[in-house]
Amino acid sequence: MDGAIIGIVIGIVTMMIMIIKTRIPVALAMIVACLIMGLFAGMVPDALVSAIKSGFGGVLGGIGLIIAFGVMMGACFERSGAAVRMAKTFVKICGKGREDIALGLTGVIVAIPVFCDSAYIILHSLVRAISRNTGRSAVGLGVTLALGLLITHALVPPTPGPIAVAGILGVDLGVYMVWGLAVSIPMMLLSIIYIRKVGKEYYRVPSDDGWITSEADWANLEKIEEVDDSKLPGNFISFGPIFIPIALILANTLINKGDSTFHTVISLLGNPVVAVGIGVIIALYGLTTHIDRKDMIGSMDDALSSTGLILVVTGCGGAMGAVLKASGAGPVAAEAIASSGIPALLVPLAISSMLRLIQGSATASMMVAATMSLPLVESLGLDPVFVALACAVGPVGFSHLNDSYFHIISRTLGISDLPDQLKIWTVSSTIAWAIGSSIVLLLNLILAEAVQLLILLCQ
Repeated sequence: MDGAIIGIVIGIVTMMIMIIKTRIPVALAMIVACLIMGLFAGMVPDALVSAIKSGFGGVLGGIGLIIAFGVMMGACFERSGAAVRMAKTFVKICGKGREDIALGLTGVIVAIPVFCDSAYIILHSLVRAISRNTGRSAVGLGVTLALGLLITHALVPPTPGPIAVAGILGVDLGVYMVWGLAVSIPMMLLSIIYIRKVGKEYYRVPSDDGWITSEADWANLEKIEEVDDSKLPGNFISFGPIFIPIALILANTLINKGDSTFHTVISLLGNPVVAVGIGVIIALYGLTTHIDRKDMIGSMDDALSSTGLILVVTGCGGAMGAVLKASGAGPVAAEAIASSGIPALLVPLAISSMLRLIQGSATASMMVAATMSLPLVESLGLDPVFVALACAVGPVGFSHLNDSYFHIISRTLGISDLPDQLKIWTVSSTIAWAIGSSIVLLLNLILAEAVQLLILLCQ
């Protein structure tokens, strides 16, 4: 077996053992894996270290500010009540009897700037209120919200995972946003079929003393007041910080380049760093003016302090990609996969899914998968957008005991038995994973066939 392939296998196995069994953090484990891969591929130590440093800085230089701005925007949403306003708006639009769809759509949108666990905790009080006032099971409503949040957290920038994947694979952010949303929404909607079944099986409506488990008891339950609309920000200013940056980035992606003043302005405002920065300014001055300045700055500082590990792990992903490229190990691995007959797009999906199952972190799983899949893009001519989507869909499934989100959902919905927890959340997330994986593979197949047909017609 080629030394480069041996190095990749030993590097990955060593990295996983260090992450799961030792005190060594993810970032350091990734750097050790880089050293193993590079040395087995025959790299000179100086060149190996240079590749690690250049790869680390190259990725962070492109996406570090976007991640930071996205986290600052998320802090504004958490403090202002904008997430609750969005949920109430979707409930009104979807109508009676479709509250779960409304909460799922809320999750898909709110998780664009806010971390899914924080957003779930913010919106859980609304889940309880809707459940108590409508008689719908809080289990079905809560799981749909949680899944919508998780799906977008994994697939749509500017949350750190998708941003990192896009940076590592060199995917245009505007294009990735469109495809991420196009895959996220059907994933959530189709998963509701199973979640509604689970909601009926585990009927729970919150009461003052705990949980009511029969509809007959709910009929006698006193309704509770939801958040007063007058205390929430308006729709435009709630949705604006998310949709205005997306519109600017898409405009920059879709409008042809030119030398006119118009093209220059669009190029500037549609740059992802500038666009997300504009979103932060809109959120600060549109959503948080009623919050004390020092208090709001403190909230943003706290939010930014939590991104240090994410940024370091993202940079380490870039370092690993640079080592695989500089050493020639990546192309060797890609050639081995091509000769095996395995569909190449299954590789990033399998890597991210396996890592999610083993170590629990969705963000780390997709970043490592993107790094390991980079050679496939360059050597096998795969579309980087669909490789990125495959990396991102993988961590949606297999959420279980090693995932903090699993425990947050189970605890807030009053589910204490492990078999019930697995059936309610783990199975739901894995069904969403299967749906998303199928959509990505099918889209890649259809578009690949369309491109081939276009080439034939043009000849």
